[in-house]
Amino acid sequence: MAARPRRRTWAGRAEGSASDEAHAARGGSGADDESATSTGERFFDAEVTDRRVAPRLLLERHQDEGVETFGVLRKVGFDDPDLGTFVVPADSATFRSDLTSVPALFTWLVPRTGNHLPAAILHDGLVHDDAEPASYIGPRITREQADLVFRNAMADLGTERVRRWLIWTAVALATALTSTAKGGMQPRWRWFSVVAGTLAAVVALGVLATIDVFDGCTILPWMGDRVWWRELAGGAAGAIVIPAALALAWGRLWRAGLIACITLALLLHATVVLAVLATFFQFVESPGRTIASVRRAVRLPVIAGLVAFAGVIVAVLWWRCP
Repeated sequence: MAARPRRRTWAGRAEGSASDEAHAARGGSGADDESATSTGERFFDAEVTDRRVAPRLLLERHQDEGVETFGVLRKVGFDDPDLGTFVVPADSATFRSDLTSVPALFTWLVPRTGNHLPAAILHDGLVHDDAEPASYIGPRITREQADLVFRNAMADLGTERVRRWLIWTAVALATALTSTAKGGMQPRWRWFSVVAGTLAAVVALGVLATIDVFDGCTILPWMGDRVWWRELAGGAAGAIVIPAALALAWGRLWRAGLIACITLALLLHATVVLAVLATFFQFVESPGRTIASVRRAVRLPVIAGLVAFAGVIVAVLWWRCP
């Protein structure tokens, strides 16, 4: 009879100061020690030679000008089945991670921490600017390959399938939209056009579907001029079928396109409501910071895109609702 695989236990500790780091070095434990079980058979403690030793994740919190990051005090290794062995970080003194990079608006869907946290820190180490030295030890890989290692690592940790693919889709989007100087995909103009274009099309269809439900004219043929619940059913079907067709333009990243487009279509209205509420509460707490954030976001390309988007909506309404 084959031996049952041994379960691995991650021992985690968040450090807040240099004294905490010294405490950990002495082997001390405290009330803030946390342990979580996972599979994690491919992760290992890179600080010891015995691969059977359960890895330990030791973090030290830093905050510079309101930006929270974490240093990784103990190196962690991962054996990827396709691309080889990686150790993060290469230099514990300089490496910083923001954990799982999730906008505050979506932390209800994908939390910053959880059983995917070691994989997120691994991914932070694998991704770096071309002009910077590698922040990991292992074979050189592209940013797109780093995203695949991230997905494999989450699977190894037992991250739920839906959450795993959502997180991978988010990092694949970032890879497709980022500058090639930062490891983005080439040619950048193609990937940026495909990703931004398909997502904008999904948003436009969502806006038109909403107008179709509350207005008397028929804008989208798959919704028609029916009773409200039939129009909603048609809109929901369109929110799955149309994004699935648009995802084909993503080529080898069609899975990411499928997940991104369908998720955006189904959560569009909830996202808008949450964005409005979040902006309101942020303004109440700190008006100056909110205004500064808006000024940084509102640039000429953004304004041009919004004007073009509004022009498309108005043109369709003029055509379909004379």
